[in-house]
Amino acid sequence: MTDRLKIGFTPLNRVRGVLVTFCNEALKFGPATQKALAPIGDLPRRAAAADRFTGKIATALTVIAPPTLATPRLVVIGTGKERDLRDHDLARLGGVVMGGVPATAGEVTVLAEFASGSLKAEQIAQMALGARLRAYRFDRYKTKRKEGDERAEKVELNFACPNPAAAERAWRRVESIADGVVMARDLVNEPANVLYPAEFARRASGLRKLGVAVEVLDITAMRKLGMGALLGVGQGSGHESKLVIMRWNGGKRGANPVAFVGKGVCFDTGGISIKPAAGMEDMKGDMAGAACVVGLMHTLAARKARVNAVGAIGLVENMPGGRAQRPGDIVTSMSGQTIEVINTDAEGRLVLADVLHYVNHRFKPKFMINLATLTGAIMVALGQEYAGLFSNDDKLVERLEKAGKATRERVWPMPLGPEYDKMIDSKFADMKNSAGRWAGSITAAQFLQRFVGKTPWAHLDIAGTALGSPQTDINKSWSSGWGVRLLDQLVADYYER
Repeated sequence: MTDRLKIGFTPLNRVRGVLVTFCNEALKFGPATQKALAPIGDLPRRAAAADRFTGKIATALTVIAPPTLATPRLVVIGTGKERDLRDHDLARLGGVVMGGVPATAGEVTVLAEFASGSLKAEQIAQMALGARLRAYRFDRYKTKRKEGDERAEKVELNFACPNPAAAERAWRRVESIADGVVMARDLVNEPANVLYPAEFARRASGLRKLGVAVEVLDITAMRKLGMGALLGVGQGSGHESKLVIMRWNGGKRGANPVAFVGKGVCFDTGGISIKPAAGMEDMKGDMAGAACVVGLMHTLAARKARVNAVGAIGLVENMPGGRAQRPGDIVTSMSGQTIEVINTDAEGRLVLADVLHYVNHRFKPKFMINLATLTGAIMVALGQEYAGLFSNDDKLVERLEKAGKATRERVWPMPLGPEYDKMIDSKFADMKNSAGRWAGSITAAQFLQRFVGKTPWAHLDIAGTALGSPQTDINKSWSSGWGVRLLDQLVADYYER
């Protein structure tokens, strides 16, 4: 858990504990670093030669410091070519800093300067973000530590810089993003016996303390609204389905909101079309889209974003049972459109269909973006490096791509078209929920598009990026919290007044 990490800011001349410094590819240090390392002469250069350390970006050199340096250990991090560094590179370097700190170290000082000079407050904040995300561990259910896995109970990470107060202010703005990502990671990592729909709704309701208005709709309310698609998915479970609506009103009074919709299948067995046993435990993370929406709403509220935003999550559990939905069933969605259920394991799109229609008609948003671990097919197409992006609006696509490049939560545009749309036509209803093996991610997106009307909309298929995540310098967790930073960047860049 990240509560073991305390981030602080201190003057340049105050060094305590392990010392972390930076150098470029010429092994050149900044002026304050040179002064701090003067007592040990050319030891860093000799150690670099022995370890073949060249200052390449995100590489680390660890030196046991001699008594002449007032620190037990020196860690040198390579920055590569400084002129090429972007915010996501700074976050990555912060992750490398945290990764280079000995596990038992309780105090660390980072000299916040590169060879070219001191870092700006905003740059330090990005580095702190990376350190915070790297420090994340989901270990609340572990009762014992393995031998060799000893860790300091608390780590104090201080950034030494010319203006600690300015760095502190910059960090307070960025810290809300870190908190949102951590919230999303925690939700996805929780086991399904702990995080079922009612408990998920309870945790989302905790956003009220930040000024978010939260409504929780139960089965009776959803039945009155005609949400037959969503309710059909959860009818085989002992846990009742929920719909949670979160509203942050930080923009102009009466201005149309931006809207984010998340798939929240708290556990997905596949229903009657049951999944194979191998790997089914990962389906506790089939609510990663909903987790992202909750984390994002936390971030927007915590940093008091100047925007009106709606977050909506459909929370269900897809289970087999005597009351479960069957292949061949026909359900009526809130929009009035009927759906033949070909495969009960194509359930996420049924949940999203009703939530998208509800949000669109109730709030008249400027745009809707939904996130869902929707198809395994997107992983076949894109692996785990990009999320699939489907949209009816070129401007929204362009903005999401730019936000993805800025945060390294990248998206890849995928096609939509009438040829794919007719693949989901049904002989018995308006549409069917599965078109079979071919173009699985595209036909799933075509299904969702039938419920958004003319509102600008984007669907992010995050099956490859949100869980079972690739290990990176800022994430060593099974869940990445993917999407919080991307969508916060989108809002900050284009939609705040």
